[in-house]
Amino acid sequence: MSANNKGSVLTVRSKTSELVYMAICAALIAICSWISIPMTVPFTLQTFAVFFVLLLLGGKNGTISIAVYVILGLIGLPVFSGFAGGPSVLLGSTGGYILGFIIMGLIYLLITGIFGNRTVVTIMALIAGLIICYAFGTFWFMFVYMRKTGPVGLLTVLSWCVFPFVIPDLLKLALALFISKRVRSVIK
Repeated sequence: MSANNKGSVLTVRSKTSELVYMAICAALIAICSWISIPMTVPFTLQTFAVFFVLLLLGGKNGTISIAVYVILGLIGLPVFSGFAGGPSVLLGSTGGYILGFIIMGLIYLLITGIFGNRTVVTIMALIAGLIICYAFGTFWFMFVYMRKTGPVGLLTVLSWCVFPFVIPDLLKLALALFISKRVRSVIK
């Protein structure tokens, strides 16, 4: 095999590996969305999976994995929390938070693209992405909710949809950071 052919075979293998990792990570997000921790407000591990995927695959491939997950749900596969799927979930009151995961990936890609992949940068990028996801999801929730039931205040929506999740989401971020470092060292 010539040197040119050998290089192209390695490139194909590399691209194939990337595609496999992206598919596995999209499936991981789905599985984590099905895992519910019963509390006053039930929590899923979906946000953990989004953090983990971005940390493991990086901004570009991680965001693609998140988008694949959302598209799978959009076409009706039961990948969302409670084994739900279909456009009605994304168009529902909490759909903005799911769509916000893609925005989170894009924010992560932008920040790490500019400032690099140092640990402190990745943490700040994930926190910034989470804040934007919360904001997008909250305004989406308010728009959909108010169309169905009438006016509701921002503080009320934040108390329903954001405040109970801040500390658990920060714990999920820390766990994703810890696990992704371990997994990254094994798969390289």
